Amino acid sequence: MPPKRPTGPRRPGPPPAGQPRDRRGFGDPPRRRAAPEDKPDRPPRGAGPRDPRGDRPDARRAGGPGRPETVSAARPAEQPRESLPREGNGVIWLHGLHAVAAAIGNPRRRLRRLLLTAEAEENLLARLPPGTLAARKLQPERVEDRTRFHSFLPEDSVHQGAALLAEPLPGIALDDALRASDGPVLLLDQVTDPRNVGAILRCAAAFGACAVVVQDRHAPPETGALARAASGALEIVPMIREVNLARTIRHLQESGAWVMGLAGEAKRTLAEAKPTDRRAALVLGAEGAGLRRLQRETCDELVRLPIRPEMESLNVAAAAAVALYEIVRGAA
Repeated sequence: MPPKRPTGPRRPGPPPAGQPRDRRGFGDPPRRRAAPEDKPDRPPRGAGPRDPRGDRPDARRAGGPGRPETVSAARPAEQPRESLPREGNGVIWLHGLHAVAAAIGNPRRRLRRLLLTAEAEENLLARLPPGTLAARKLQPERVEDRTRFHSFLPEDSVHQGAALLAEPLPGIALDDALRASDGPVLLLDQVTDPRNVGAILRCAAAFGACAVVVQDRHAPPETGALARAASGALEIVPMIREVNLARTIRHLQESGAWVMGLAGEAKRTLAEAKPTDRRAALVLGAEGAGLRRLQRETCDELVRLPIRPEMESLNVAAAAAVALYEIVRGAA
C-alpha cells in the first residue's frame, strides 16, 4: 500500500491574482510595521556618556537599569622615553676614549652629541687641549647609568663610558692624499672584517702610511666598531674607496709608485724587492682567498714575508704591520 500522506494543515498555495506576494510565504499577509508609538522607550542616540569607539553609550560608566554607575580612574600619562638615533642615515656612534678624542680633535669631522660618564669626562678632558670642547661647540651630556649606552650601541661594545654621535668623514681623492704625504700606500683586496680594517688603519698611522685604499663594494662601511679597532687612526690616515682596484694600481704606477702584491708563493721577499728610490705600494688580499687574479697580474711584482713553514700564513692585519715596518725600516 502507498504511504499515507502526513496529516495537518497544508502549506498555503499561491495567492490569488492581484494579491501581493509576500517573501516569507506564498499566502501569508505582509507583516505590519510597528508604529513609532508601539516601540519601547529608548534613549535618543548620543544620550549619556559617549563611548570613544562610537556613538554608543559607554556601558562601563552609564550601565543599565539595576547596574550602578562606575567611573574608571584615569591612567597616569607615561613619560616618553628618549630615542637616541642608531648608526645609519648619515650618522655613526664613535665610542671608546681614543676614537672619541681623535674625532673631537679632527676639524674635518662634524660632531652632533657627546655622552660621557663622570669618569670618562675626566679622562677625556685630560687628553684634549683646554677649551677644545667649547671650540667644537660640544656640551657633554652626563650618563649616570651605563646601561643607557646599550640603547644605541651593540651589547658587546667596549665604550669606556664615552660615545660621540658624528657624521662620517668626507671623502678624499687619492691624488690629494699622494700630494699630502710621501709614505707608502696600502690597498686592501676585499678585506671585509671591520676589525681587521681598523687594525690595518692603526698600523698605517703608526708607520706613516699615505692612505689605505679599499674597494667600494667589498669593504666595511665606516662604523663605530671600525673606528674603535682603529683606535683613533681613522682620523689620521685617509681611507679611500675606489670602484676598480686594478685601475687604481695602474694609476699608482703611472704616478711613479712601485706596486707589490703580498703572496706566500712569491719568489722574492719584501725586503729584497722594496724600492729605495720611489714610493712603495702594497696590495693585501683577504684571508684564505688572497689576491685575486687581476690584481696579481696588474702588480709590478709579487713578494712574500719570510715566515716559518709550520705556519701557512698570517692574519691580514698582522701581515700589514710586518710589511709596513719592513718598508719604512732604514728610511731617514
